[in-house]
Amino acid sequence: MLILWKGMKVTFAFLSLAALTLTSGLFTVLLYDRFTGSGRTESVVATALAASPPAAATRPIPAQAAAPPPEQPKPSAKLDAPVIKQYPELPSGCEVTSLAMLLQYAGISKTKLELADEMKKDETPIRFDGKGGIAYWGNPHTGFVGDVTGKSRGFGIYHEALLPLLQTYIPGAVDLTGKPFELLQKQVEQGFPVIVWNTIDYAMPAKWVEWDSPAGRVKTTFAEHAVLLVGYDEQNVYVNDPILGEKGTAIDKAQFLATWEAMGKQALSYHK
Repeated sequence: MLILWKGMKVTFAFLSLAALTLTSGLFTVLLYDRFTGSGRTESVVATALAASPPAAATRPIPAQAAAPPPEQPKPSAKLDAPVIKQYPELPSGCEVTSLAMLLQYAGISKTKLELADEMKKDETPIRFDGKGGIAYWGNPHTGFVGDVTGKSRGFGIYHEALLPLLQTYIPGAVDLTGKPFELLQKQVEQGFPVIVWNTIDYAMPAKWVEWDSPAGRVKTTFAEHAVLLVGYDEQNVYVNDPILGEKGTAIDKAQFLATWEAMGKQALSYHK
């Protein structure tokens, strides 16, 4: 063991001396090149470093290719979609009437009344509190709340509850809720109208209401409305409004976006 230990000490001393000699040699070359300007430093250092590979931590990391920016929509676009009025049969049926317009534009012959019968419904009876306010009712995220025909109090239906009905007729249906408005514009540019939730007068709600439901607390406004987005430009958006029964009504874009965002940026459309 003693002989082996002495051998190891001699080997370690030899390796240390060799490393010191190499370092001293490189330093001498660098110092010589500094004063003489011979230009030999780069070749000598490169030769020395080539003898041993770089440590893993110093190896260059391949550059990641940057993701391409999303394609921006054209400055303007407009579609010629059919317009359907929700009145007089469906005074609370703006959503299914907008859906009927979208489907008929896609070549699917469905009426607003047929769709009103087929859409999901939350039939939870309305209950009032002691002050005449709504204490308990259905949830529009689950299905249509109230009576769509206006025979009794009606409210509406939201995107996730209406989506399955759209998917029934167009498998390529897409829920664009929460997406940037530029994506909705891109849909229109590519030839696909979009159902969007807004308010009846495209103004910020003056009053919000709340009630409990089987699916949780609801906070909304009775000014809730849905229209079919069919066009846009730099200043305006263009909608088929089921209340007005007019095609391509111009709405100030900034005003429209503010109320669309207030209603949760809800939107439904489709792809081929």
